[in-house]
Amino acid sequence: MPHCFSCGKDVLIIGRVGRNDVCEHCDSDLHCCRNCEYYDVKSNSECRERITDRIKDKERANFCDFFKMGNPEFNDSEARKREEAKRKLAELFAKKS
Repeated sequence: MPHCFSCGKDVLIIGRVGRNDVCEHCDSDLHCCRNCEYYDVKSNSECRERITDRIKDKERANFCDFFKMGNPEFNDSEARKREEAKRKLAELFAKKS
């Protein structure tokens, strides 16, 4: 079963992953480079397909026609950093209220 690049949890995929589909656990975009089977940091434009337009934000939804949900490598430390940043941001706005 494929899992989300952001939280590492399994995601149930029924049919094709659409541009607006998000992870049911963390709300990260699913139709993004980081979840794609062709994502490869060592390849040109970080993609093994011949894409014409470079996609800058690999973690946001895009319109790539080559997208195929893969089984991305999950980096737990990256997820912890992201959660810590969200927590600090929430604290910052809570203090101003």
